[in-house]
Amino acid sequence: MSSQELIRIVHLHRDYGQIRAVDDVSFELARGEVLGFLGPNGAGKTSTMQMITGNLAPGGGEIRVCGIDLLDQPKRAKREIGYLPEQPPVYRELTVDEYLYYCARLNRIARRDISRAVATAKERCGLGDTGPRLIGNLSKGYQQRVGIAQAIIHNPAVVILDEPTVGLDPIQIREIRGLIRELGEAHGIILSTHILPEVQATCNRVQIIHHGRLVFSDSTRGLEQQLDATALVAAFRSDPDSTALQQLPGVTAVEELGGGRVRLRYGDTDPAEALVELAASRHWRLYELVPERRTLEQIFIELTCSDMPAQDTREAAA
Repeated sequence: MSSQELIRIVHLHRDYGQIRAVDDVSFELARGEVLGFLGPNGAGKTSTMQMITGNLAPGGGEIRVCGIDLLDQPKRAKREIGYLPEQPPVYRELTVDEYLYYCARLNRIARRDISRAVATAKERCGLGDTGPRLIGNLSKGYQQRVGIAQAIIHNPAVVILDEPTVGLDPIQIREIRGLIRELGEAHGIILSTHILPEVQATCNRVQIIHHGRLVFSDSTRGLEQQLDATALVAAFRSDPDSTALQQLPGVTAVEELGGGRVRLRYGDTDPAEALVELAASRHWRLYELVPERRTLEQIFIELTCSDMPAQDTREAAA
């Protein structure tokens, strides 16, 4: 992965009256990264993305795009950004070619380069021979592809995608995810989504925003480590001694589930082997031992169900 920094956000905030929608948000995006940007409704996700794209003035903080200050030189900075909002900004009465030629001119691509830019965007987005077709006659999936094509037609360094797979069928979702991964090789991508499996399928970094503040920031590798098993569910024919289980190495809590079943939560040391030995020595007749793995949904809920904003952001460990 290239270390070239494309986006730098420093102490960004935005107020709506007495409500602070975005509160001291800071992060970076490098070329080759696909950053999943998550948050519940009202968390400040959309406001943050609108400020990054220059569609909303920040209350304070700094936004740099390829080293260019967005507030001081907005036109230069915006040339390096491609944006697909949740509702693709397409004109259904135009053909694909007409629309993309129009977008090329909006992005001030030189006339001599427009045909090549349109052809390249169509090829990258898998639009094939759709050029003469009316956008209104295309499937939802292909309309999304046209929306992504307009976002990359001027070959920006940063591409920002807001809910790009909403309303698509499973096959279309797979195709768009593949396209996002491919784009991530040449650009920096910020992907805003409510679909948690989409983050694991396409992103190599994850951020979660809640009450306007970043409450989670890590690489996907770091996230996978957090998703690793941190509990064991054991079932016994005879009721075990909870006190003895609590004393096993690494065990932090024992929950009785009834019917001879218990859940053992643990830290860095996996107590499975010691548990088997203890059960055999005490004749508890262990017949089931299953590791429990946390899900991204569980982490998301833990971080966003609190009424109070989190105070610390978890930084990437990679």
